[in-house]
Amino acid sequence: MMALFRKAKSLFTSHYSLFTFSSIVSIGTLLLYNLPFFRFVIDNSEDGPLGLTWLIISLVIIMLAVNFMMTCLAMFCLRIVGRILLAILSVINATAVWFILTYNVIIDATTIENVFNTRYSEASGFFSWEMWLFILVFGVLPALFCLFKPVVIGKARKLGIYCGCSLAVILIVGLLNINQTLFISQHDTELGGLLQPWSYIANTYRIISFSQDKQAEEIKLPDGRITDNEKAVVVLVIGESARKANFQLYGYQRATNPLLSKQKELKVYQANSCATYTTAGTKAILEPKDCDELYELLPNYAFRTGVDVSWRTSNWGEPPIHIGEYLTDPELANLYGVSNTYDDILFHGLRERIESSPKDKVLIILHTSTSHGPKYTDKYPKEFEVFKPDNIVDAYDNTIRYTDYLIDGLINTLRGMTDWKSAMIFISDHGESLGENKMFMHGLPMRLAPKEQYEIPFLVWTSENFRTYKSNLPPVLEQHYIFHSVLNLLSIQSPAYNADYDIFQQ
Repeated sequence: MMALFRKAKSLFTSHYSLFTFSSIVSIGTLLLYNLPFFRFVIDNSEDGPLGLTWLIISLVIIMLAVNFMMTCLAMFCLRIVGRILLAILSVINATAVWFILTYNVIIDATTIENVFNTRYSEASGFFSWEMWLFILVFGVLPALFCLFKPVVIGKARKLGIYCGCSLAVILIVGLLNINQTLFISQHDTELGGLLQPWSYIANTYRIISFSQDKQAEEIKLPDGRITDNEKAVVVLVIGESARKANFQLYGYQRATNPLLSKQKELKVYQANSCATYTTAGTKAILEPKDCDELYELLPNYAFRTGVDVSWRTSNWGEPPIHIGEYLTDPELANLYGVSNTYDDILFHGLRERIESSPKDKVLIILHTSTSHGPKYTDKYPKEFEVFKPDNIVDAYDNTIRYTDYLIDGLINTLRGMTDWKSAMIFISDHGESLGENKMFMHGLPMRLAPKEQYEIPFLVWTSENFRTYKSNLPPVLEQHYIFHSVLNLLSIQSPAYNADYDIFQQ
């Protein structure tokens, strides 16, 4: 017994080097808190035994290297604060793993938001002696080790060596597993939600950042005014991850646009997105010029000027929208009494909504999610499974065909509203990679992104005698053309208007 006591005492009294301490913390984090992550990888990987073994080994190496480097940095740069931080993370890790194992949850953004919005009276229903015992053994004891274990920090030169070697290992192993991009993309939510401590750190940051973005102060544009009382409506459809390459309208050999290809009044423009991810791409569509500042966005500016503005969305990640009517797909489904999980819910009741408007100028913005991966097969009803999804391209093409149906129906609806001048504009926030050069999804920096991630569709339809199109436009348009073209369509006279970025004549 005394020998056991002396060993336990030495655990907290003997000095460890920074390398040894960080190694123990890294290994402990891997073994104590990330077994559900590896169980998910094993259960969902389609690789054979050798491929799966290599994937597991690679993930272990990367995880150990990342946690080792971050522990070194925390201890060297923050000292006692670093110890406290590591201790707190140990307790939170144990709590997160308890809920993952007990309730089969993942720690994603929704979970974190629910945590922030849960009262103690509600949360206390999850408490049990088993939970407290689990947290004590797997959270508090490791936390005490982090707080009180003597560590010889060493010199900055050694820290540089440790961090440099860790980064090199991460980069090399990552490059050797570039073929796993699709697997990671397909399961990014689950993998990210099971990876401790990064699941709740990253998603807490996302929730806080999103909350701040919603309250962000815009740079106000100069006041504008509506110059006529002609009834006019513009429906702007922001497509999600729709790339030009898979549109029949742009020369794709598959019949992905069988309906729109028959719409003779439809204008088809070549266009590039300003970014390869939703937040920046959507911002570019709605802002007057390309800049890092947050200027007043199109719906906010139109609303302030006196336009009846409605935003309908099945997506997320848009910049701050400050208008009177903002409706999500569940709210629309409840409003119209349907149990719809597809994007056609955004188009429900549009004619009635427009014709019942008390104002002469109406702007409807539909922010879709139709072609968002990686599970493209979940984005369209089964009757649109024209191309049997034997591979990722088949499923993606079905989302474009579903988009074709939605936009065609919208145009026909607007054409039937003879008392209104009307326009439909469809433009995507960015493109999508579907395996070219072993790249999938989107989000690469513009300087590195392949053209599939930024070449986007830009489609325009207007009712008869509404506006005259310019004939001398550049060969490739930017997303900023939307802002100024819509101001023209809604007869908004403004110092913010730039005729050079308008597809219509004044």
